[in-house]
Amino acid sequence: MASVIDVGPEGNLSRYLQEIRKYPLLTPEEELTLSRKWRDKGDVKAAHRLVTSHLRLVAKIAMGYRGYGLPINELISEGNVGMMQAVRRFDPEKGFRLATYAMWWIRAAIQEYILHSWSLVKMGTTAAQKKLFFNLRRLKGQMQAIDDGDLQPEQVNKIATTLGVSEQDVVDMNRRMAAPDHSLNAPLKTDLESEWQDRLVDDQVNQEEVYAENEEMSGRKALLATALETLNERERRIFTERRLKDDPATLEELAHDYGISRERVRQIEVRAFEKVQEAMKKEVAARRNAAQGE
Repeated sequence: MASVIDVGPEGNLSRYLQEIRKYPLLTPEEELTLSRKWRDKGDVKAAHRLVTSHLRLVAKIAMGYRGYGLPINELISEGNVGMMQAVRRFDPEKGFRLATYAMWWIRAAIQEYILHSWSLVKMGTTAAQKKLFFNLRRLKGQMQAIDDGDLQPEQVNKIATTLGVSEQDVVDMNRRMAAPDHSLNAPLKTDLESEWQDRLVDDQVNQEEVYAENEEMSGRKALLATALETLNERERRIFTERRLKDDPATLEELAHDYGISRERVRQIEVRAFEKVQEAMKKEVAARRNAAQGE
């Protein structure tokens, strides 16, 4: 896989952003041809063009994570890694654009980097905890409560309802994000011979639970991937943009892209959702019947 241009130190960010504008965007036909060359022949030059033509997309996504105190050049670098992973795995025959597929990989790479770098204390490993971590600052900002300590009960309730998590999860995450890291070897004030780590409880799930959770998640992803194949390109993009993203596109944005009304976009979204539901139900039933016949 070809490398991309180096982001460099924070001070060179402006120059980097100017440099990546020199790489032209690809037409759907060019993207399809290059993707096939990379997939079928391992054409490194084709892969390089696919990556560099999306560097502006990476930078745009990375800019959305500036509020976590990490250098933006590092976030862009991690996003570029995600972009290269997306090109490696992209199947041009699926019917959607590389940018739509790559967004998942770019965000995942940046978010994993933030989770490992932002604090020595892990902020959470479940999908719900990660969603809470990456949306809490945004929702607090909307409430003008970024610099507040503990949130008000009504604020906690609104955030919990919006993100589909418990109110206690919101309170705990807010306090963990606001508190500085401390050494686990620091002595307790009440007992100078004991350390904080002596009070820790091992609450990690066992291997069986981890395996079961991973299996369930893999199964859901496989079901969704199969269901998405029943949609045409427009339905798939609208469904993905509206239902599968942390920051969904607006009806107005998609209406502008396709030259149709907002109501028509909404109708397509609803229909696509119904088709995905129906496809997933049929797939579950088929797997159940196959298992019973064994």
